[in-house]
Amino acid sequence: MEESAHRREDKKVVAVVGAGLVGALNACFFAKRGFEVEVFETREDIRKAKVVKGRSINLALSHRGRTALKHVGMEDKIVSKGIPMNARMIHSLSGKQSPIPYGKKGQVNLQNRRRLQALTYPNTKLNFDHKLQDWNAETGLMTFGRPHGSKTQTQADLIVGCDGAFSAVRKQFLRRSRFNYSQTYIPHGYMELTMPPRNGEFAMKPNYLHIWPRNTFMMIALPNLDKTFTCTLFMPFEEFEKISTGDEVIEFFQKYFPDAIPLIGAATLRRDYFRLPAQAMVSVKCSPYHIGDKCVLMGDAAHAVVPFYGQGMNAGFEDCIVFDEIMNQFNEDFSAVLPEYSRVRVPDDHAIADLAMYNYIEVIQFLLHMLHMFFSNNPEIFLFTSIKFTRIKVKRTQSKFFQKKLLK
Repeated sequence: MEESAHRREDKKVVAVVGAGLVGALNACFFAKRGFEVEVFETREDIRKAKVVKGRSINLALSHRGRTALKHVGMEDKIVSKGIPMNARMIHSLSGKQSPIPYGKKGQVNLQNRRRLQALTYPNTKLNFDHKLQDWNAETGLMTFGRPHGSKTQTQADLIVGCDGAFSAVRKQFLRRSRFNYSQTYIPHGYMELTMPPRNGEFAMKPNYLHIWPRNTFMMIALPNLDKTFTCTLFMPFEEFEKISTGDEVIEFFQKYFPDAIPLIGAATLRRDYFRLPAQAMVSVKCSPYHIGDKCVLMGDAAHAVVPFYGQGMNAGFEDCIVFDEIMNQFNEDFSAVLPEYSRVRVPDDHAIADLAMYNYIEVIQFLLHMLHMFFSNNPEIFLFTSIKFTRIKVKRTQSKFFQKKLLK
């Protein structure tokens, strides 16, 4: 077993496990403070990969996420690589399109995860092809599996688990008493389809979240920088399983999404529908987020949410800035910072998870009546605007929302 390079004695070492969205941003926050930061990622460096495996759901960056990026000087760089999203565009069965503004400007659709995952500072070392196998909560010693069966060990003063909904860091938490954990799979899955450009331009208006709400399922489409749209079909797994031939795909789209057929292309639909099976969606809650002064969970490792509120990435980014604010409050004393972070952040993250699940249940009926609601004093509009365009504490906003619902 090989040993990692010797640690510098004059600076604390922070190990960020997971080089995804939240892990990369966290590395920036810690590096900006002067820590020696090492980032460990199971996969290869996707910036260099010719083929990137995994999911590619488009990302909506709003106020909470932008505030965190601004804090490390990355907001302008990231936002410039996105597409502004000013409103939703609802597609009815007849093909009529109805725009519904978000209420405020500032949301940006981000297509390419590689740009966010490339965030780095000079005192940050990126370690790819490192699969976490075990770690010690007392010593901070971590063991990683490498390609071809070898192993390496390294030690850190703080381990930050940002390794997603199926976190390897979190497994150690599950072995300890008084750690609460739950996960819920929803009955719906999702499938991605691509709408190509038409004559070198977007096939639909680009500055919209396009939505086709249809009773128990829906399709959305978001623009990409290459003038394509990523279309995502959300539907119960049992409905996906009913469609087994190319003719049945076209029949289904003719019945529910007729205006999308000429935009995507019948031949493309027949091919792409069967390219990959529908993917599952899971909601994860846990508490506390820390063990002693050695480890803390952030992002999906702490609170994976279903994507129907568009706040998963933004909540993860806000984790970073909340932790940073608490670091200021307690002078970077991990023994005080970590428990305070759990105390402050768990209620808000659980509220986001609950609201995402609530929106999943209500979303299609909600969208079908959205035009009426937008022009009325509706609690859903208050809730959506408060979470999307402010940093008001989510738990407080959630409580006010349900109070308004009851009064109404």
